[in-house]
Amino acid sequence: MSKIAFLGLGVMGYPMAGHLQAAGHEVTVYNRTAAKAQDWVEQHGGQSADTPALAAKGAELVMACVGNDDDLRSVCLGADGAFAGMSQGALFVDHTTVSAKVTRELYVAAKDQGFGFVDAPVSGGQAGAENGQLSIMCGGDAAEYDRAEPVMNIYAKLVRRIGESGAGQLTKMANQIAIAGLVQGLSEALHFATKAGLDGRDVVEVISQGAAGSWQMANRYETMLDDHFEHGFAVDWMRKDLGICLETADENGASLPVTALVDQFYKDVQKMGGGRWDTSSLYKRLK
Repeated sequence: MSKIAFLGLGVMGYPMAGHLQAAGHEVTVYNRTAAKAQDWVEQHGGQSADTPALAAKGAELVMACVGNDDDLRSVCLGADGAFAGMSQGALFVDHTTVSAKVTRELYVAAKDQGFGFVDAPVSGGQAGAENGQLSIMCGGDAAEYDRAEPVMNIYAKLVRRIGESGAGQLTKMANQIAIAGLVQGLSEALHFATKAGLDGRDVVEVISQGAAGSWQMANRYETMLDDHFEHGFAVDWMRKDLGICLETADENGASLPVTALVDQFYKDVQKMGGGRWDTSSLYKRLK
């Protein structure tokens, strides 16, 4: 069993850290809102720390799942950052969805200080985190990935190294690009069916068994038809992710016309007051 620090106890990090503690690891958590860390300790055991540096002190692995590039830099760097507390030979595993640029920046900083860095963004949402069924796409040195994989398997159904540092984040961008188009297509299909006077549930029962079937269809069509969006992956976070995708596409020359359009549709949802709604709220925009 390992001594592990987990930084960030949002809807994903909270259950992920819980799985590690339940598996017998010695987990110390840090959260920007200290009360959330205390709640986690009361529920799962382990302990909390007041700074990322204190949480990382003596840890073999430091895991993070925070908000964005700036949040990640904040928990890694500076006098109170995790890198200041990590020991030679330790390993930092980042589950945050961030840019490949900041990932490579922190990979180099970690190497310079004598420890490893693996980018390991996740897919599967809150339910996947709670049920230990996440898909994790990784970038970094093969040897460091091999050290991290058995720990990540505790809360994952699939863990895969895609390539060198940044490859995990680039794969997560491809994931978000695919989801954006899928959700818009599903929204339009349900909207069309309803306008045509059809029962949306009957329609999905049939088309979900053919080529149109998807995870989004299986897991979101009922809540979409019920006008229920207070759950799942927030529109605000999706726009953050799509912004990273579009910025990266500008750099590498990829053409993402559908992604750019759906990003603007999500902007409309934000204007409707739906920044915290699930990404399936594209359907509500059509209504």
